[in-house]
Amino acid sequence: MNFFERQKQVRRSSTRLVVLFVVAVLAIVTLANLLVVVASLSGGSDPGEVATFAVLVTIGTLVFIGGVSFVRTMSLRSGGGSKVALALGAVPVPDDTTDPHLRRYRNVVEEIAIASSTPVPDLFVMPGERGINAFAAGYTPADAAVAVTQGALERLNRDELQGVIAHEFSHIINGDMRLNIRLIGVLAGLTALSVIGRVLLYSGGGRQRGNNNAGAPIALIGIVALIAGFIGVFFGRLIKAAVSRQREFLADASAVQFTRQTSGLAGALKKIGGLDDGSKLRNAKTEDVSHMLFGEGMNFSSLFATHPPLVKRIQTLEPEFSPEKLADLQQRWRSNPPSGLREDVQLGLVADHDIPPSHAAGAPRRQAPSPSARSQSPISVDPAAVVAGIGDPSSTSYAHGERIRRDIPSSLADKAHDGTAVVPLVFGLLMSNEHDVRTRQHAIIATKYGREVADASWNTGGEVQQLDPHLRLPLAEIAFPALRHRGSDDVREIMGTLSDLIAADGRVSVFEYCLGTLVFTGLHEVLTHKPRWGGRRHSLSGSRDAVSTLLAVLARVGNDEQAAAEKAFQAGMNVVFPGQQVTFALPDDGILALEHVWPIIDGLAGEEKGRLVESVVTTVMDNGQVTLEEGELIRTVCAVLHCPVPPLA
Repeated sequence: MNFFERQKQVRRSSTRLVVLFVVAVLAIVTLANLLVVVASLSGGSDPGEVATFAVLVTIGTLVFIGGVSFVRTMSLRSGGGSKVALALGAVPVPDDTTDPHLRRYRNVVEEIAIASSTPVPDLFVMPGERGINAFAAGYTPADAAVAVTQGALERLNRDELQGVIAHEFSHIINGDMRLNIRLIGVLAGLTALSVIGRVLLYSGGGRQRGNNNAGAPIALIGIVALIAGFIGVFFGRLIKAAVSRQREFLADASAVQFTRQTSGLAGALKKIGGLDDGSKLRNAKTEDVSHMLFGEGMNFSSLFATHPPLVKRIQTLEPEFSPEKLADLQQRWRSNPPSGLREDVQLGLVADHDIPPSHAAGAPRRQAPSPSARSQSPISVDPAAVVAGIGDPSSTSYAHGERIRRDIPSSLADKAHDGTAVVPLVFGLLMSNEHDVRTRQHAIIATKYGREVADASWNTGGEVQQLDPHLRLPLAEIAFPALRHRGSDDVREIMGTLSDLIAADGRVSVFEYCLGTLVFTGLHEVLTHKPRWGGRRHSLSGSRDAVSTLLAVLARVGNDEQAAAEKAFQAGMNVVFPGQQVTFALPDDGILALEHVWPIIDGLAGEEKGRLVESVVTTVMDNGQVTLEEGELIRTVCAVLHCPVPPLA
């Protein structure tokens, strides 16, 4: 099952969710009407009054369920994944943390984000939660948040934490996260009736104890709402189980493929089964998010379980595993619970960038992957393999992401995490190496932000110019969370300043265009919680002009000679429009012509996006190699298409 098939499956799950929700609402309305009819007839009401009551109950129930679901959904949409995390009592990871647990957690997330070409999510920790658990929440990858429990940080070693985080990234990449957050909003209306019923029953009961017969109708309504609410809770749990259970198996499989070994994820699952705290959460709102957790957050019967049985999940990874082994682990860990950091030392899993500078001397080191090449030497890739890798990163991708993250200097990484220093950092990425242009850029920043920020951008630009060019976009990626935490007005000001800096010399380089497009697209989704070019659908057959513009720009970037560019262009066009002859014509405004292309190609259907990506890579690979600029363009095209392609290694 490839990325586009998984996207289809999520859409089918969304349809199933709507059908099950309608069935649940009809069941609740029917039951409420039956209760009202029986109560009214037993009280001597005539048929006309009974009919009036039934209509009022139907309207009231539908308005209440629909209203609560709508309000809850809109509330979640306005806050993205962070709102869900905060509602569960999670706290953000501090920008300047020196806690080794938190540094390791942040580094693992950034490595996986780089390897999967996914925006780095906001990071949260659930303090005081001793169970091992995690979740990802958000409407789009750009506004996603990942939260882990304190127990997961303390008990899991680095490989196990990687397995858990990779599992959550699978939910982000494949669209499960969006479905899960919608599920919270939709089911709120079903379950809220039971809460209202308890409140009304208590209120009516209190009045009756005071000999006030006026409380009897309130108590009756409370009983009806309470019974209907129980039906809502029943269907709510059933819907969550139906939607999420199979997707947990898929996320486990993706995590194993991504992190190159089964022992990490299997080890995390074993610790859930072997420790007394398991994966349970103590938060009162656990049921709201039970379907999006890594492990069962509360005790459910098998009918309502949102996850497959724990032993079955382990046996899928390690077929020889038996329940008796889990019992042995329980006995061993009861007297000596595992420590993740201690296991890191014993297993040699400590990475250089996990260790705070003040603790670095003499600390053990993880065996690092081979260093990345500090050159712009071209690479060779297979177009079909790139398409197959969409949303499906391999172990090679993860090793590459880990290497890239390690190679980013700590001084620049610290600025990327700092809410204040991140703005000069991003501006510094665009500072020209030409003194006159750089002086104009300094003046632009000084006018909008003052001399101090302009000077910091100038100095950071000097650091960035010493950076391996392959690390520039990844550095911007890990700076993204700190950027999106700024207020909406500030975000818009940053976007405007970036445009001015890019235009300062009257030219737009490939890197400048790619950086600007990636930042603008991501920040737009943070502000609006929807894609930058959303809503309108397009077909590939009706998008020939846009596709030819895209491939012409790509062909020209990779080939200086006209004949070679035309050949590369035709090779790509033959993938999407076989047998059709289209004249090669480079647009007058060069790479800026892509601004008219994005709204069209982002509206293509999934399989057609896959064919377009294959044509893009075919165009680039016509001369047998991919340069740095071409790789950055491929990364940008795929980001606009919302097709996360792992970086070309």
